[in-house]
Order: sequence, then structure tokens, then C-alpha cells
Amino acid sequence: MKKILYIDMDNVIVDFPSAFDKVPKRYLITHKDKMDEIPGIFALMKPLPGAIEAFTELSNIFDTYILSTSPWENETAWSDKLTWVKNNLGAPAYKRLILSHHKNLNLGDYLVDDRLANGVDKFSGEHIHFGTEEFPDWNSVVSYLKSKK
Repeated sequence: MKKILYIDMDNVIVDFPSAFDKVPKRYLITHKDKMDEIPGIFALMKPLPGAIEAFTELSNIFDTYILSTSPWENETAWSDKLTWVKNNLGAPAYKRLILSHHKNLNLGDYLVDDRLANGVDKFSGEHIHFGTEEFPDWNSVVSYLKSKK
């Protein structure tokens, strides 16, 4: 039986700031303290280097899901995240997107996330803290997880 792996989206698979130059400038001013509430922003982000290849490779080894939160006040975020996953991750991510503000409610072996918020700090499996000294990029994450299969 394959181990269960969850991977966060924002600043783990997608480069959140990469969308800023694609939204109307007025939104950058009106939403300066809540950029994640800009309508349509989640469909505009570029993948982080190596993220798509890593997701594809890890999907062959683990039972892999995308586990992300979606801003409550951004009505397009849920559908934008789904569209991004369909357009960028394709078949390995088919029906494998979970949106939750309580990531600890998902049982699994590993969670790759860049933060401790939204229940990550209470996740029952191992948290792989993306963007830290130990796991600065996708190469380090993939190498570590391949050693755990």
C-alpha cells in the first residue's frame, strides 16, 4: 500500500508573487494587506521551479494529493485553484485536490507545506517544511521522500 502524501499549493507548487504583474494595478493597492483576496489571482500564478516534475514523480511513488486552503473572502479562489491544477498538473492530479482550512483533519504520512498555519502544526504525519534550510527546494524534498518510500 502506498504512503499518503499531501502537497500544499501556495508558495510550494505555485509561485504566489508571480501573479502580481498580471492583475490590475488598482487591486495591488486596494488589497495590499490581503493579496490572496484579489479576484482571479490563483489562476495567474506560475509553478515554482521543479514543482510540476516533482509532483509527477512523487505521484508515481505515493498516493499524492494537493491539500490547500482557499481564502474565504475570495469567491473565485476555489475554482481558480481547480483550474490551475487541471491546466498545470494534468492526469496525476485528477480528482486529487482538497481545499480545507483544517489540514490536520486529513490523515496521511507526509505533508509538504511552507507554513504551520491551518492545522499543519497538528498534522498527524510528518511535516516537510518547504522553503527551510533543510528543504529549500523541490530537489531536496524529492530526494528525502524517495528515501522514505
